[in-house]
Parts: sequence; structure tokens; C-alpha cells
Amino acid sequence: MFLENNINTTNKKGWIEVVCGSMFSGKTEELIRRMKRAQFAKQKVEIFKPEIDIRYDEEKVVSHDANEIHSTPVPSSSNILLLANNVDVVGIDEAQFFDDELVNVCNQLANSGVRVIVAGLDMDFKGKPFGPMPKIMACAEYVTKVHAICMKCGDLANHSFRFSENEKLVELGETEAYEPLCRKCFYTHSKK
Repeated sequence: MFLENNINTTNKKGWIEVVCGSMFSGKTEELIRRMKRAQFAKQKVEIFKPEIDIRYDEEKVVSHDANEIHSTPVPSSSNILLLANNVDVVGIDEAQFFDDELVNVCNQLANSGVRVIVAGLDMDFKGKPFGPMPKIMACAEYVTKVHAICMKCGDLANHSFRFSENEKLVELGETEAYEPLCRKCFYTHSKK
């Protein structure tokens, strides 16, 4: 829901940027790069991630290349509004793991003059739109889709193929559980 009554009345301009793609495509790396540039420019930043994501670190956002930045783990998206006070830029990693309220949170922040940078998987392991990401992408001023390289044929990959037969939507893992595949290889291997 777009909150028109909270439109920014100051000179600060807010907007939403989304970095999306498959696993191993560089989403978190790009989020960290943008956040560090904002810090370098002396902007006040806050980075948030879902508290369930403890793969590399309990507090830091860490890319597969071991690039990292301090973050605040939160149990739900509403906590972001409570903690994002007096900031210029808010970063949100692994957005697909948040609840649907994240769309309203991002809009409220942007409407109040905050630059919001969201990174997350746009599709789940079944190739379906994942969590709040489609709605955030629809509201965003800027969407960057990054790609990995298909582990089977070397083409651009936009799917996250899961090795396990577990049907649970959220299963944290890395290269032992997932690999990036192109469309053709994903559908070929998903039928097995």
C-alpha cells in the first residue's frame, strides 16, 4: 500500500533501488559496494538483514567473496522503521526472507527522503517469484538484475537450482546446496 499522506515535504529526495538475481550473482556484493560509497560520501547509513541469515556472520552482511559491512539483524521488516532513524541511506539484504510488510517499509522510508537499497533473490528454487521482491521491484525507481554464470553450460544464469529434494521454501545454504543455472539447464535439471 502506497502511503500518500507520508510524502516527503523536505528537500531530501528518497527512492528505492533493487538489486536482484540468482544466488552467486553478486547481489550482496553490489549492495555492500553502494553502501560503502554512501559511507565514503559521509552519508548516514544503516544496513539490515533478516535475523535468520547467519550463514557467514550473525551481524555482518557478508558476500560470497568475503566482502563485509556491519548490519543489524531484525526479526521482521517493521523493526527496520523503528531502527532507521536520522539516516540518509538504508540497505536491506536478503529481502526475500522478509514478510510482505517490507514493501510498505521501503515506501515509507523513500517517501520520507531516504535512499533505500534492497538486495534479494527475485525467484525461489522453483523459479517462482520470491517473497516481497516482485512488489518491491514494481515500486522501485531503479532495478538492477545481476546474473551468475551457469554451472552446467557457461551461459548467463538467472535461476538458483537446489540439490536437495526438500520442498521447504527457505533452506539456507551455499555451494553445497545450490548452484546457478541458465533457463535451459534449470528446466532440464528440474524435471529429473
